[in-house]
Amino acid sequence: MPVGSKGGFVPKRLAPSLSREAAQEEAIECYKIFIRGLLDLTDNLAGEDVISPPQVVRYDDDDPYLVVAADKGTATFSDIANGVAIDYGFWLGDAFASGGAKGYDHKVMGITARGAWESVKRHFREIGQDIQAEEFTVIGCGDMSGDVFGNGMLLSKHIRLLAAFDHRNIFIDPNPDAGKSWDERSRLFALPRSSWEDYDAELISTGGGVFDRKAKAIELSAEMQRLTGLEAASVTPNELIHALLGARADLLWFGGIGTYIKAVGESHQDVGDRANDGVRVNGAEVNCKVIGEGGNLGITQLGRLEMARGGVRLNTDAIDNSAGVDCSDHEVNIKALIDAVVADGEMTEKQRDRLLVEMTDEVGELVLRDNYLQTQALSVLEQRAPALLESHARYMRNLERADQLNREVEYLPDDETVAARLAEGEGLTRPELSVLLSYAKMELYEILLASDLANSKGLLPDLVKYFPRPLRRHHNPAILQHRLRREIIATVTANSIVNRLGITFVHDVMAETGASIEAIARCYAAARDLFAMPALWNDVDALDNKVATAVQTGMVLASAEFLRRMTLWFLQNVGQPLKINTTVTTFAPGVAGLVAQLDKVVGSREEKKLTRGVAALVKQGVDEDLARRVVGLETLTAACDIVQVAAESGRPVEEVARAHFALGARLGLDRLCAAAEDLEAEDHWQHQAITSVVEDLRDQQRALTSVALSQANGAGGAEAVSGWCNANKAGIARSDAMLAEFEAGGMNIAKLALANRYMRRLIIG
Repeated sequence: MPVGSKGGFVPKRLAPSLSREAAQEEAIECYKIFIRGLLDLTDNLAGEDVISPPQVVRYDDDDPYLVVAADKGTATFSDIANGVAIDYGFWLGDAFASGGAKGYDHKVMGITARGAWESVKRHFREIGQDIQAEEFTVIGCGDMSGDVFGNGMLLSKHIRLLAAFDHRNIFIDPNPDAGKSWDERSRLFALPRSSWEDYDAELISTGGGVFDRKAKAIELSAEMQRLTGLEAASVTPNELIHALLGARADLLWFGGIGTYIKAVGESHQDVGDRANDGVRVNGAEVNCKVIGEGGNLGITQLGRLEMARGGVRLNTDAIDNSAGVDCSDHEVNIKALIDAVVADGEMTEKQRDRLLVEMTDEVGELVLRDNYLQTQALSVLEQRAPALLESHARYMRNLERADQLNREVEYLPDDETVAARLAEGEGLTRPELSVLLSYAKMELYEILLASDLANSKGLLPDLVKYFPRPLRRHHNPAILQHRLRREIIATVTANSIVNRLGITFVHDVMAETGASIEAIARCYAAARDLFAMPALWNDVDALDNKVATAVQTGMVLASAEFLRRMTLWFLQNVGQPLKINTTVTTFAPGVAGLVAQLDKVVGSREEKKLTRGVAALVKQGVDEDLARRVVGLETLTAACDIVQVAAESGRPVEEVARAHFALGARLGLDRLCAAAEDLEAEDHWQHQAITSVVEDLRDQQRALTSVALSQANGAGGAEAVSGWCNANKAGIARSDAMLAEFEAGGMNIAKLALANRYMRRLIIG
């Protein structure tokens, strides 16, 4: 989420006698004064030098980064703001305000609506419905001339828009034809300043119509009564809208302005939107399956929580409509790059403007990918929310102690509510997770930006991939020298870590290992790149609407657990600060060789487990190769141990792998680890204890493999293990007896700790 503020201005002295055109000119002059005021207080850049504004006393650090985003009332003012910035010689030029004549017009791109549609598609996908291929019903707030509502209602040709309203009209079509109504909505979207009154009445199904909100009463047809559940012969326009907000529909789509849903415990005064008091409903009254918040503030946060606990699928407005801001960020960063190229004489202004247009589609794709991944992260978190509640509560307390969070302001549960939810086996709701996810990203971004990580050469590929392909191909050196490269790297890295490993991963690992956040991020990046996780994730994402989302989520969770383990491995086994590129280069050949031969080097028990896992995924529609890669992740947690022992012993990776897995099977280490991971921790500390023992057991296996090979007199693989076992019969017999007794009586943490001690004794003989 961007750091920023939302505000506005009111021209107070517009004379009532002014014509519309004159009033608009006066408003523009007021806007220019407002923008000049901002720039008068903002640092500027001249080359690499920060220029402080004259006659300004400031107490903060250098900060020349300021952009403005046009919003309600100023949606067409980007060029005006950019003109002021250029007159001031402000370093961002026409990147100061996005979406101008030489920028990315959000309405033309439909980017805000398309971003929110990623949320909507995911919600439906998770209940087994593909809204790009199957018809579904919608009730909406807005009209087709609006950016978000209009673009949104054209994003699927299978929309059956039952009703919509804006400040002028109420549109009702009780039994719409999806194809014909899409064509008509498309016509209205292209019609300047259209309203629902422009809708072709002949295309509206029986019992529907377009009604004036100023009417004293609206007669209800039988079809309208069935749609709304109202029994009266006529109602006021406000009563009709109130009923529509609570009507049964698949999707409730917000693209307009106003707050229409609150919680039962909130008063209309609490909401602070008097204009809509007469139509507003409580969350408990809403009967749709999914809500898409293309517009801001359509629902109070308490209203969201009420609906989420009632089974409605929704995020928050900040999550759903973030694509507009994300697109603006991309525009600023792209223009800053291209303008540097122009300044160096490598491109003309005309070429620059043409290139911006040519990259429009790909910029949209990059932005939508962010929306996709963020909503995926929420779905994974939501599935594990009850198990993660203690960790989430601890994180909230940490933020509060650092004065970075006020739970009451954000409507996050206090400790008493957390305790009650723990007792009921409940976690944070999706809207609550949405808020905490944003805090986690903002906090991590600030810390990474202040660290040396943002200068890491190992993260330069992430910086390059942030930009569209034409810039990567032709202006790679300029990307690497980008003025805002540190900010981009910190943003991309923070998003990646939180999206993939969750809200509390970094803090949990800090508590467990004492490592710094920078060290954790370095190890995460090394593990991610070494095992080509982005390619795996892309293949899993490509299964949308091809396999059940539960299957996809399971695969994402498996990859997250693997990446968590490997991040910890690098923290504990490689000198810090870890160099990302060097680490990947060192381990890559051995890991690649092991991946290619995995089926051949594991023992029979492990091979059967792999085969069963692959077959289960294939049965659910997953390609066999992808299934094998996902199922093999658990086995590959030993990869770096094996590669390290191979490097220390001078033996081939394949030979070490055979010994490693043979030893694990012979001593029952694989069974111990599996039993440990099956234990249900009663609290955070038990979970930490189990994790610690499992990590110890894996360390013992690596150490025992090294010992067995060192005493093998040239023998390798299973032969080396047999020789070592024969030489240590007494100790292994005690271990075997202990393990058999433990397995007969059931495993617990105490037994795990004792088993770990037995294995350590075997190392020293």
